[in-house]
Formats: sequence, structure tokens, C-alpha cells
Amino acid sequence: MHSDFLSGPPAPADVPSAYWVGPRHLAGDDARQYDSVADALAGLGWTSLTIVRGRRELSEVPEDREVVRSTVLHISPDTLRWAQWVLPDEPFHLGDLPIAWHVSARTDLSSPLAHWSAYFTPDVPGEVLADFLAALDARDQPTMPCGGPELVLDAVTAHGWLRDIDQPGTGAVDPTFASHIRLGEVPPLIQDDDPQALVTETDGTALAGWQAWAEPVLGGGYLWAASFSSSVPHDLVAAFTDSLGSSAPVLRRVLPESTRDRLLRAPAS
Repeated sequence: MHSDFLSGPPAPADVPSAYWVGPRHLAGDDARQYDSVADALAGLGWTSLTIVRGRRELSEVPEDREVVRSTVLHISPDTLRWAQWVLPDEPFHLGDLPIAWHVSARTDLSSPLAHWSAYFTPDVPGEVLADFLAALDARDQPTMPCGGPELVLDAVTAHGWLRDIDQPGTGAVDPTFASHIRLGEVPPLIQDDDPQALVTETDGTALAGWQAWAEPVLGGGYLWAASFSSSVPHDLVAAFTDSLGSSAPVLRRVLPESTRDRLLRAPAS
């Protein structure tokens, strides 16, 4: 579905085609934002379904069919959690970036509605999203609250990230000030089962959820963004931030243009 290699003429024989790179949070998704996550879900035993909707005339040949909506839905064996590949639809944006993955969970089989949702744009490292999904899969009850905000911040500051100076209890930033994690008001259209998520509190403060993003150059646009609705358990967000802050190098063939010069890299043999 996605090319694994840079476009253009082939590299000389002495130039590696792949690198081990870091830091992970600036490494992008290797232009494999679907495949890497789908492979991880398949390894967890999740089932995938392709949903295609469109309009077709009786005399129309298949290649002329107008596709209105096309998504891939991955469902856990107990059907309490699912992940949708929604990039072809571009339903809405985070930080001017289209949503690529929409992950949700429900409390029990009697409810068709998601209790919480999380959203990830392209260039969220596939390893980070895979670790988040593995933590979700390992939970017996995917919607049960567990721990508090300190879980999220402790997980990432253990890797050398810094507490936000102004709000040390709700935010952290990497040492280069490029990537951020913050507990605060969620963007519009973020779905959550808590009815208060649709309204503003009497004091003007909306329900808070975790937001994460990378902005390599201040004012230069985002590399990626992620949003967690207010009911996402803190321990699951902590799994995300623990992986995000990891110093373990990741394998890449395609490097983001905005961070190419900021990545440490070693040839992959």
C-alpha cells in the first residue's frame, strides 16, 4: 500500500538503503503508516475488514467506480477494542494533519458506542503506536481507569524528557523542545462517551485529555500529532509516552524532511 523506499534514482552501492535512527519521536513512520501498524495488529490476532462504499452505475466498469469511503477496520478477538485506518477519508485534522488511525474501546458487548477514542496522524512512529495497541490488547477491561496523570509524565521523564516549567503536573517536553505531551482541553470532534465531553463546564473549562505532538521548528508546522479523549486510561497513554521517549533506535529507509538533519543515524547492515 505504501512505498518503502525514497523516490528517485537508486542510491550508489556504497550508500546504505536503511539506517538505525534516533530520537524515535522525530523519526517519522518510514512511509509505512498503515503496514507497520497492521502487521502489529495481525500479530495480536486482530481481524481486519475492508469497508468500501461508493456509487456505481450498472454499465460502469470497475475501474470507473467512484469510491466515497474506504477504510480498514481491525477488531480485537473480544470485539471490545478496534482500530480504523481512516486516512483515505481524511475525516478531520489535528494540527493541520489528517488523521491516519482512529483507535477506540467500549466497556462491554451490549454497547455499540466507543467509551473512548484516540487519534493519530501520519508520522507518529509505528513502533509507538504498536506499543500503545499492545498495551490496549493486554488489558482485560480496556475502559477501566488506572492510575493518574503522573503515570504518563513519569513514563516519559524517565527517558530524559523535562517537566513543563509552567505546568509541571500536566506536561513534558523532550530536551530539544521539539516534541510535547500535555494534559489539557481536547480539540473539537474528539469522541468520548462521557457526556461532559460535549459541553463546557460552568467555569469555562472543558474535560481534559492528553495531547501529544512534534513541532521540529517553532511555527514551522507539525511533524505528527496524537489526541486521546478524556476517558482514555492514563496507563495506556503512559505506554504511548514510554515508547515515544525510548532511546532505542528504530529502522528507517525514509526520513522526514523536517527532521532529517536532526536525526542520529547509523547504517543498518
